[in-house]
Amino acid sequence: MSENLPEIRFKAIGTVHNEIKKRHRHNTEDIISEIVLDPALAGGLDDIEDFSHLIIIFYMHRSHLPFPLKVQPRFRVEPGQVGVFASRSPDRPNPLGKTIVKLLEHRENVLKVQGLDAIDGTPVIDIKPFIPDIDAVKNARTPAWMKKK
Repeated sequence: MSENLPEIRFKAIGTVHNEIKKRHRHNTEDIISEIVLDPALAGGLDDIEDFSHLIIIFYMHRSHLPFPLKVQPRFRVEPGQVGVFASRSPDRPNPLGKTIVKLLEHRENVLKVQGLDAIDGTPVIDIKPFIPDIDAVKNARTPAWMKKK
């Protein structure tokens, strides 16, 4: 990249464990995953069960480098690429993923969640509660090809 931008470093706080072993597109709506946090961070999960849904931010550790600037989006049926920033491609300059999941269970340093679109072994960077009044956007616009057929 041409501009002198600062380098940012993160340390994983936990790891994803689930049945997804290969990097390919899945319907993850019903996938059950466990997020195992560093035991030293377990106290940070206190009262998390008061929320039905969580935002999971993770590092897509199997992304391909160098990343492409143009990609074929998953939901776009007709051929044609879009810019990587107009897609949810895992191959990007900083391969961070974000998914809203349903919290099923919390025990000590483990969260059992539903709907996480990360593969087994994925490093977790952060966990935040989903707050509908803050996290849901009213009247958001998306292109026609994003509508599931």
